[in-house]
Amino acid sequence: MKNILLIGGSYGIGAEIAKQLMNDHHVIIASRTNDDLPEAITHIPFDATINSIADVDLPDVIDGLVYCPGTINLKPFSMLKPEVFEKDLNLNFMSLVKILKEVHPKLKAAEQASIVVFSTVAVKVGMPFHTSVAAAKGALEGFSKSLAAEWAPNIRVNAIAPSLTNTPLAKRLVSNDAKIEKMNERHPLKRIGESEDIANMACFLLSEKASWVTGQVMGVDGGIGALNLN
Repeated sequence: MKNILLIGGSYGIGAEIAKQLMNDHHVIIASRTNDDLPEAITHIPFDATINSIADVDLPDVIDGLVYCPGTINLKPFSMLKPEVFEKDLNLNFMSLVKILKEVHPKLKAAEQASIVVFSTVAVKVGMPFHTSVAAAKGALEGFSKSLAAEWAPNIRVNAIAPSLTNTPLAKRLVSNDAKIEKMNERHPLKRIGESEDIANMACFLLSEKASWVTGQVMGVDGGIGALNLN
């Protein structure tokens, strides 16, 4: 049984990852909230922007780490203050850097550890109103590739780049049927993502089935990142 640590993840994609893994692994969620998670999942109160993970009682060995926190600030560049860019960068990227500094010894103690982070299709495909989140996630992608090279062969590092996914984080964009249908039509597979779609890839990357996969940005995006059907 492996120890899998999720930073954030008490709802949405993170919660789905935890539920898929909890029967076979010891799953720990470090997050601000505990939204009725199953008893099999260990919850630790934690805010990635405030707390130090070094102060949390964790196992000596961490086999998998998933960094779930993210933001969706979709506004014209002219309406985004520099402070918004800084906030997005801190939550999406800098907090991850601090956490990895603190848990690196526990990851090194594993036979082969796996780190999974979340980017966005907007890094690959230029999209209007995505400057802040694309900048933060772009930093995350470059970092994950470099870290994968540096920490190989004992620690694998991969990113998942979803398109719009039906989660609480995206509730403003999927708040009614008309919005959902409009977003469905933008994707070659004619639907937006569900938590299960992204969690399936995350669980694969955490598993031994992905033992020869590192330094990748996996597009799970309904085809929008690679296909133009117009």
